[in-house]
Amino acid sequence: MKKWWLIIGLMFISIAAVAFYYFSQFKVVNAWEEEHIVLPNKVWQLQFSERISEKSLDSDLVYVTNDQGEKLDTKMELGDDRKTIYIHPPENGYDPQSKGYTVHFKKGIKSALGRELDSEHSWKFVVKETLPTVGTQENLASYFEEIIKEEKKARGWFGGLKESFSAGEDKATEESVAADKSGGGGDVSETNVQVQGVDEADIVKTDGKSIFQAEHDKVRIIQAVPGSQMKVLSTIRFDGNFSPSQLFLQENQLVVIGHQYNEIYRTYEEVAKDSLIAPMMQTTAIIVYDVKNPADPKQIREVKVEGHQVAARKVDNLVYLITQHYPDYWLLKESRKIDIRPKFTDTAAGAKEKTIGYDDIHYFPESRQPNYTMIAALDLDQPKKEVSMTTYLGSGNQLYMSKENLYLAVENYGDLDLKERGVIAPDTDVHKFAISGMDVQYHSSATVPGTVLNQFSMDEHNGFFRVVTTKGYAWDEKRPSSNHLYILDKNLKETGKIEELARGERIYSARFMGDRIYMVTFKETDPLFVFDASDPANPKVLGELKIPGFSNYLHPYDENHIIGFGQDTKIIAEKGVSQPRILTDGVKISLFDVSDMSNPKEKFTEIIGGQGTYSPLNHDHKALLFNKDKDIFAFPISVYQNSEKNEYEQIFEYQGAYVYDIDPATGIQLKSKITHIQGDMPYYEEWEKQIQRLLYIGDTLYALSADKITSHKMGSYEKVAELEF
Repeated sequence: MKKWWLIIGLMFISIAAVAFYYFSQFKVVNAWEEEHIVLPNKVWQLQFSERISEKSLDSDLVYVTNDQGEKLDTKMELGDDRKTIYIHPPENGYDPQSKGYTVHFKKGIKSALGRELDSEHSWKFVVKETLPTVGTQENLASYFEEIIKEEKKARGWFGGLKESFSAGEDKATEESVAADKSGGGGDVSETNVQVQGVDEADIVKTDGKSIFQAEHDKVRIIQAVPGSQMKVLSTIRFDGNFSPSQLFLQENQLVVIGHQYNEIYRTYEEVAKDSLIAPMMQTTAIIVYDVKNPADPKQIREVKVEGHQVAARKVDNLVYLITQHYPDYWLLKESRKIDIRPKFTDTAAGAKEKTIGYDDIHYFPESRQPNYTMIAALDLDQPKKEVSMTTYLGSGNQLYMSKENLYLAVENYGDLDLKERGVIAPDTDVHKFAISGMDVQYHSSATVPGTVLNQFSMDEHNGFFRVVTTKGYAWDEKRPSSNHLYILDKNLKETGKIEELARGERIYSARFMGDRIYMVTFKETDPLFVFDASDPANPKVLGELKIPGFSNYLHPYDENHIIGFGQDTKIIAEKGVSQPRILTDGVKISLFDVSDMSNPKEKFTEIIGGQGTYSPLNHDHKALLFNKDKDIFAFPISVYQNSEKNEYEQIFEYQGAYVYDIDPATGIQLKSKITHIQGDMPYYEEWEKQIQRLLYIGDTLYALSADKITSHKMGSYEKVAELEF
């Protein structure tokens, strides 16, 4: 018996020794064997297990050769983590006509501690000028089978899956972006959007006469003018399978966008096995109504796209809807012949369900994302013209759109195993699509270090694409995070950059205003960085201001002033603790004077409430009503005060909206409070009385909640009337 115990013990010691030897070796973490397909601007990343000696950035140790064995002129950079070597493509990119290329890295590469690479490697790759297509059912099945293998491998390490790779559930985050308008249009306020001329879908719209409100399972059409005689003209009701969430208005047409769940009367698995087609269950629907007579809206069209909404935009008469769909690819275990391609319907082409063709499904080389991104474009002026569909394998929750181009930001983990994701921070692939009417065509791609916070971290100006990113995690003290600005040309080739700002912090907000760029980072204090990007090849940090708190959102007041909206903070030092505690306190409004870009100043501040105070404006720019000429900066808010007995206890004080006048000469002044709660404030918030949006028509201000709409005189904000629903 003792002999067996001895043998087992020796086996464990041997296994442990082998494991220790393997994991302690200086090696390339993301090495692979198979040939890769890449795009012409591919930036290679060699990720090592230890910090690298700068002497290893040697073209005799790391280089790329073409199919003739000739060494190419490529630029190398050491990443700020000191563990990654970036190999940039040749000046004009890799030539797609070449039969293939090879990345070489030799044993002479050494770590900062002097340890030599365990073995030399080479990576083979071929270049495609544009995105390849899936082509066949076999290729699509193989794509998802590789993902299933990765997940199975990840289970072996953690017994579960990383959330972003779980099948059978659509997960698309509602984008959180900022606005780019310094005032409303004429006598009617408009949705606060990022790019002028590119409308964004919202829960409330107005045409200057009627107000349209999406609410739970209905859309209300309200007669708004005059403000003293408001009434509900009509209500469009939907069954329990459809929930309207976003609206557009185009002349006499109302566009309702929402989530729909399609019922089936057999089990999902049975339907898929019998028909060999995964049934269309979760869809985003676009329903178009003629509202020439708002008292009698008439449905004229319906489009359903599989997946959950990521974003929606409207340019003139064209609507663009972006969805993500996570197919139930686990069905392939039952049968490889089950069709898991995405589907759509359009009443303009009949009621029949349509499936995206294999030759119309593109994929991003090296991607292993388990979902589809679909871009639907429809022309409101041509109701009989079928919707245009553009489909890609791969994710991209963050989107920026100008009138001419659409940019998708996708997390890029390179060749890291699933088990390493969440530990090593990803970079970002930016994919550019050119827009011409209903035609959405892939244009180019680039990879930038770090991750994008939201759409507001991206911008297009004079043909250049600008983006700010955070590389790493703020909580990681061994590999402190840092923040970067990158400027790319029209083909997404790097033109200029600024790297390694505010180490140990992350970006909380950004603002692009022509040649000026503003960025807020935070960990203990709020540094506001001011960039001069007038020379795209040589952007500069001109100024930096450190203040308490942080701004989630930046809004331009004029060319020399910017408004910050976020939270105040308190730094609490404790005995025996190296890092102080940071407590988020009340909502904070700041007016920054940036007339001297090298010396930005926080000219005025306003703190509202204490811990627990929040506003939808912290995460949704559409909640803001701002017009400089009308002296109005208004937003919904719930106010809490701090308890004197317990620092973690908050006391509810107010629910409604605050209306401010912001002026560089006189400061930030509270003009009025508007609430839909009658009498005294209750002990707790009442969600149905929470003001969702504020808007104005002429000299009347309107506040909308799920419960009612109230009208007020602009200036005095005295209540004129109210209409309960």
